[in-house]
Formats: sequence, structure tokens, C-alpha cells
Amino acid sequence: MKTKKTSLFQRFLNMVETTGNRLPHPVTLFAALALLVLILSWIVSSFGVSVEHPGKAGEMITVNNLLSAEGIKYIFTQMTANFVGFAPLGVVLVTMLGIGLAEGSGLISAVLRGFVLSVPQRLITLGLVFAGVMSSVASDAGYVVLPPLGAVIFAAIGRHPLAGLAAAFAGVSGGFSANLFLSGTDALLGELTIAAAAIIDPTYAENMNIAMNYYFIAASVIVLTVVGAWVTEKVVEPRLGEYTGEFREKLEKLKPIEKKGLTWAGLSIVVAGILISLLILPSWGPLRGVEGDMPIIRSPFMSSLVPIIAILFFVPGLIYGKVTKGIRDDKDVAAMMSATMASMGMFIVLSFTAGQFVAFFSESNMGLVIGVYGAQFLDSINLTGIPLILMFILISAFINLFIGSASAKWAMMAPVFVPIMMQLGYSPELTQMAYRVADSATNIISPLMTYFAIIIAFAQKYDRKMGIGTLISVMFPYSMFFLLFWALTLVVWMLFGIDLGPGSGIYYNK
Repeated sequence: MKTKKTSLFQRFLNMVETTGNRLPHPVTLFAALALLVLILSWIVSSFGVSVEHPGKAGEMITVNNLLSAEGIKYIFTQMTANFVGFAPLGVVLVTMLGIGLAEGSGLISAVLRGFVLSVPQRLITLGLVFAGVMSSVASDAGYVVLPPLGAVIFAAIGRHPLAGLAAAFAGVSGGFSANLFLSGTDALLGELTIAAAAIIDPTYAENMNIAMNYYFIAASVIVLTVVGAWVTEKVVEPRLGEYTGEFREKLEKLKPIEKKGLTWAGLSIVVAGILISLLILPSWGPLRGVEGDMPIIRSPFMSSLVPIIAILFFVPGLIYGKVTKGIRDDKDVAAMMSATMASMGMFIVLSFTAGQFVAFFSESNMGLVIGVYGAQFLDSINLTGIPLILMFILISAFINLFIGSASAKWAMMAPVFVPIMMQLGYSPELTQMAYRVADSATNIISPLMTYFAIIIAFAQKYDRKMGIGTLISVMFPYSMFFLLFWALTLVVWMLFGIDLGPGSGIYYNK
């Protein structure tokens, strides 16, 4: 009996899956990294390693031994503070309070469904990819709503449902770091980047804001929507061929009560937006910055984006729920928000170990030492500019195949790479954007991505033989073209020296 020969590509995917499955849980991984930092701080400090502080001429920095008497005292006395002070913890939980209500009331599902249904059939692919990209403003809600909805839409209009599912999944996951609006991801990664920048230059970090990538991610929406639609219609759909399965379904339009709820929810956003603008635009606005000193960008408003985002989800979610009778009283509101917090349990546990790792790494001063030596090494091999950024993108994209959480990876990478790039003259904002490009583009081919198994379950409704390898083969063209064109867009941005966001340039000036 002949054994079917496995292709080189399939063997590579099998290796990725096997290797990825051997990695410990992220909670365990961060605990191990925290322990590793303690041990390395003892070893490196024993050699008396020191470097000149990159931001303070003449000041020498040595590695602190965290296993010394003082170090052990720090570990135990600051453990709680390291957890509570872990930057993404409060950011994510506050944001999810608003998003959770909007999701629980049915608002997010209705908005996504209504948008896609309103698009003409000839533009349905563009509309579906666009909706997927934009869904990141609602955190992970798009993963659950849009892929099965994309399959339903394509099946209803006589196209292959798996192509619709793939297009939606590509937009939701591959385009997770692109949006016309700021989202929890901007706040989450931004706080980690600001903390990493403070290792080199605390003054520079104080003037950073979480909207540091806004201009670029807004422009990226157009790039990814066009590329995603092209890949769907020219590569993926022809490869899948004609759908011969038995599953057929009709797409349900929005009910009158849902339309009424969306109308009132939309009006509530307008009202909330006007009220918030009154806190910013007038000269007497309490969230306005100092006159003549970039009153909007360098202002309390930029530091208040997290609660503002939460409010802009909470208010329309509440109104929609009241109109559609999904919310009867304050008990329903509390229950929906509580359910969201309950779903964040794993993130909270992860924040404890990640918080210790980040704090230990900072306290040990190894970030500064690695940053200085890393910059000297890269400078010695003349790897700077665009080749340096492209190399960093490839490294990040590869790491993403094995660690699914964007925040988990960035919590590990930011304290190392942000200082290195700053030493070479590149801004923390640019380093973060390069990471986001890589992280998003390879999400859709990583078996370890949180929602990968759910997407397979959705796909098996139309193809019972669908497995990890099949899904990866369907999604690989999206990943490849997203990474290529998104990286090229960043290169163009660098060549023209365009700011990545408000007050966020390409280069770092000491």
C-alpha cells in the first residue's frame, strides 16, 4: 500500500503546529520568564556589567541583582503593586465594561449585520472585509459574529460559503491592527510602548499618547480592504471552486425593532459625542490642554481615551437594549457587564504573571543594558533604516505563529526592542506599528490564535473535513499579501516621513 507523500509546505505547517503545542500556557510562560529575569539579574550583575545611560550623559547604569537581600525585599513588597500597576490591566477592564454592554445588548451584532446587508452584491466582498477590519473596535466580538455571517451571506447569494468565511476572518484577524477609530488595542499596546520608552527617555514617554499610530492604521483600512477583497475573488474563491454542499440558507434582515434600536443608539452616540466635545474644544474645557501647547494632542483628553471609548460603547449599548427590550432594568445591565468581566478571568491571571515579568525586567535595568548593546550591535553591522524595520517585522511575524496573544508578545518584546530602536534613532511609535503589522498579518495562519479552533468549527458546518491544515492553506494567501502590502505601506510612510499619529513621528530625537 502506497503512503501518501506529504508536501514540504504541509510538513512545515505540521512542524509549526507541533512546536506551538509544546509551548507552555502564556500564564506559565510569563512566570518562567519572570524567574529567568531574576536568575539573569544575579548572573549578569556578578560580572559587573555597566553601560552609559543613553538619555543621561555620564551616568552609568549597572544591572540590579534581584536575588540580593534588597532585591528579594523588592519582590515581596512590590508584588501586589506590580500586578495592580500592570498598564494593560485597567485599560482592558475599563474598556470591556462598555464593550460588554454593547455586545450583550445585541448592538454590535446588529450593527455588523446591518452594515454588511446594506452593501450591493458587487461590493459585498469589499464590504465584508471592511466590516471585518472595522470590527476590531469592538475587541473580539468580530471573531464570533462576522465569519459565520460571511459564510451565510455568500451561501445566500450563490457563492462558496467558505470564501465568505475566509474573507471575514481575514478582515477581523488579519486586519486587527487597522481601524478608522481608536480601540482597546491602541490603549493596550500603547501603554506597554510608553512604559518601554520610559526605560530610555522618561521625558519623551510622558509626551506620548495611545493614538500614536492612528494616522497609519486609518490609512491601512483602505489598503487591507482592497487587498483582502482581491485575494478572495482572484485567489481563494477560484481555488475553492463551486460549492456543491447541501447547506443553503437565507440571510435574515434586520427586524423593525432592531432598526429602531440602531436609530436611537446612533442618536445617543451623537449626543454623547457632542457632550464629550464640550469638554475638549472650548477654551474652558476641563479636558483641553494648555493653550499653544497642542491643546488636543497634549491634553487630559488623550489620557482619557480609555474611559471615553468605554462610554461611547456603553451609552448606545444601553439605549439599544432599552429600545429592543433586551435590557429591562439595571439588573440586566449589571448582569451583562458582570458576564464580560467573568470572561476576562484568564486575562486577569495572565496580567499577574506578566506584570511581575515586566516589573522585574524594568527594575533589573537589563532593558537599558540590552538596548545599548543591541543598538551597538545593529549599528556595527550597518542594519538600519528600512532593512532594520523589515527584519523586525519578519521576526515579529514568526514569533506570532507560536504565541497568540498580541499583548503577551508585546509585553515581552517592547522592553527589549523599543529601547534598541530608540538607540538607533527610530521612534517607539514606529517600532510599535511595525510590530502591529507583523502581529496582525500572521494571526490568521497561527493554530495557537485564540479563535482559530472556533473558525474551524464554523467552517465544518459547510465542509466536515475542514481541519487545521485546510484552514491554514485557505488563509495563507491573505497572510502573505497582507504582510507584503502592509509592510510596503509602512516603507512608503517612512520614505515620506509622515507622522504615524498625532505628534508621533518616525524618528526619535534625543
